Amino acid sequence: MGCASSIHISDRVVYHSGKESEDSHSPQQTNTTQHQGNPASGLPLKPPSCKTTLTEVQFGPMKLFKDPLQVLLVFAKEDSQSNGFCWACEKANFRCSMARTPESALECFSEKHHDLVIIDHRHSRHFDAEALCRSIRAVNSSENTVIVAVVKRPDREEASVMPLINAGFNRRYVENANMMACYNELLQLEHGEVRAQFKLRAGNAIFTALEQSQEAIEITSEDQIIQYVNPAYESIMGYQQGELIGKEIIEVPKSEKNKPDLLETINSCIRKGKEWQGIYYAKKKNGDSIQQNVKITPVLGQGGKIRHYVSINRPLNDNNKSDKSSERVQSAESQTDMQSSKHKDRRKGSLDVRSTTSRGSDGSSQRRHSSMARIHSMTIEAPITKVINIINAAQESSPMPVAEALDRVLEILRTTELYSPQLGTKDEDPHTNDLVGGLMTDGLRRLSGNEYIFSTKQPHHIPSHLTTPLSLNDIPPRIAQTMENEDSWDFDIFNLEAATIKRPLTYLGLKIFSRFGVCEFLNCPEATLRSWLQVIEANYHSSNSYHNSTHAADVLHATAYFLCKERVKQSLDPTDEVAALIAATVHDVDHPGRTNSFLCNAGSELAILYNDTAVLESHHAALAFQITTRDDKCNIFKNIERNEYRTLRQAIIDMVLATEMTKHFEHVNKFVNSINKPLAALEENGGNSDEESVKSILTSPENRILVKRMLIKCADISNPCRPQELCIEWAGRISEEYFAQTDEEKRQGLPVVMPVFDRNTCSIPKSQISFIDYFITDMFDAWDAFADLPNLMQHLDNNFKYWKGLDERKLHSLRPPPE
Repeated sequence: MGCASSIHISDRVVYHSGKESEDSHSPQQTNTTQHQGNPASGLPLKPPSCKTTLTEVQFGPMKLFKDPLQVLLVFAKEDSQSNGFCWACEKANFRCSMARTPESALECFSEKHHDLVIIDHRHSRHFDAEALCRSIRAVNSSENTVIVAVVKRPDREEASVMPLINAGFNRRYVENANMMACYNELLQLEHGEVRAQFKLRAGNAIFTALEQSQEAIEITSEDQIIQYVNPAYESIMGYQQGELIGKEIIEVPKSEKNKPDLLETINSCIRKGKEWQGIYYAKKKNGDSIQQNVKITPVLGQGGKIRHYVSINRPLNDNNKSDKSSERVQSAESQTDMQSSKHKDRRKGSLDVRSTTSRGSDGSSQRRHSSMARIHSMTIEAPITKVINIINAAQESSPMPVAEALDRVLEILRTTELYSPQLGTKDEDPHTNDLVGGLMTDGLRRLSGNEYIFSTKQPHHIPSHLTTPLSLNDIPPRIAQTMENEDSWDFDIFNLEAATIKRPLTYLGLKIFSRFGVCEFLNCPEATLRSWLQVIEANYHSSNSYHNSTHAADVLHATAYFLCKERVKQSLDPTDEVAALIAATVHDVDHPGRTNSFLCNAGSELAILYNDTAVLESHHAALAFQITTRDDKCNIFKNIERNEYRTLRQAIIDMVLATEMTKHFEHVNKFVNSINKPLAALEENGGNSDEESVKSILTSPENRILVKRMLIKCADISNPCRPQELCIEWAGRISEEYFAQTDEEKRQGLPVVMPVFDRNTCSIPKSQISFIDYFITDMFDAWDAFADLPNLMQHLDNNFKYWKGLDERKLHSLRPPPE
């Protein structure tokens, strides 16, 4: 009935006792006897097979393995209650020991360090249960042991548990000899208090790692009260732990070498839950300043709120080396994040940087030397090759810390995903991980042969009831009325959708294209434009809850709005404007209501055609031109000159492909680095009057492409920046489309791309919060800095607070329940 902890394959309960009579409990009698049989009935019992099975326990990123529970029962005499727990231990396959006296209990606990101790507190004449509990708590190994008191059923309901708590008990169990009651109690203890203590025990390993780390580590509370610093921090900064713990960060002296607004920048970043990394000057206790590479990471806790900040500091160049310990720490801190032991081995004394490699093996050293020689001799160099050559040249004359930092740079440059942030573990934020996985990857190919095939079909022709296109002047008054404020950002596309019976794209397209003079630019009759808009709209799937012609019309509206902004008008020429309006109109044509990952996993014809790369976006662009050029009645490009057509076509294709989310961060980062930062630098230097410099930034061919990509990307996913009611409606529609995809993936036996989008369990507020945090905020901050869009940013802030409010109330729906 359970396993004795000292013999892992034993089938017996071990009793530590004196004489078996209840009146004799001599402290000297500590011999061990063994007992077999049914503890409840006394009848002989066939020994059960006892398997040592390890339980897997997840503790943050750690995976722990727990042995079967070890239980110590301390009962002065055998009765129905002790028998009930013995039977429960056997049923749960726990390892169980029994002690009759306090002395034998302490001896047994000191030997086996049980996870759970159950002490009989009902009969004070036998032994003092509270004194025994205090004695066990005095043993060092008892810190993570759960101790339970079995008490009599109280005469009064208000009987206090404080004496038990003060003695060291974790919990009380009101006597109940029912075997299932005992069994259920053990299971609850195992999965509750015992497992929690097991995880806390693993925390000792984490603290050991922190203590041994040669990086300076500081942990603060959400209020920035210092809670922990490690020995490396003490060594580098000259403080003792006791001088810092409990103090606010602001109480620690700051270096004057930092820029005045640096602290404000850091706090603004980390309070939003974002990691900050950069160079910071810290002041040591002796008053010296030290330059450090600092990474501050917010740690989210219960309710998704920030509970701690973890700061990891690496000195960059400590010129005030006063003793050997600080030299040792500084040398260690110059190591890169990965493979530090290899770096230590290969950078000794005087060394030839040219003969080293970031991998550190002798063979690869030779290969690197020869390959670098070949690269240096190349007559045509790629930009990245030039960068690598410059870094290699710089390494030759650099001190060891700098050379190793440059090695780390080379490691980073070798990846092709330079613009894609690295997510944490799946457990940290499943909504964000699922969104990113579903939108930024092409899925996991399945080899089962279970393929989802889209039927090969010809594009839709213009429906028969639309063969006579309307003129802009023929638009029905009620539809015209809904479009009166189409130049306003708060324009309600859903009113137009209802008024046009789900054909908003044709009507809105006629008005916007007329406003921008598209027919005049293309030299095409209005009738051709009307036919084209109608056939494009006919190829959007009205059955899709989100990716339908209403979404296309919404993106067209946002594009037209952005094109009217002064900075955008300064950047783009008429060809760019027409390309943007056409790209917005066609950017999701024939969208099947499924993501790229789904199509790739399903082995769809489109995925095969486009080699699992930008499948939908490639299809949208290709089909748009097929539809347009196959029939003169709707060929809006028929009358423009060949070179103009090629320029326009290339711009449209580039913008449609820019809506693919795998390149999201690349597009945003290039826009910020090539346009926003140079413009900001000009303004800081008083360059507002330097119109030529501003113009050269805005109108260079490369930057015009970046502006157009950013424009259509922002238009495509601008839902969180719309007025709240529109934002909520769009959130419901995209969620429904993802729910439908998850349903189909389960039916088809395909990998579920976004598991959190299960219609039975999904939290729509959480998904919106993740989407805004990960994709929207930074992108629209950059676009607002360029185009000046305060109204959009206000809507974004309001909508984020709305979703946060629902999430804090633990609501999963689009709206709160009615009052």
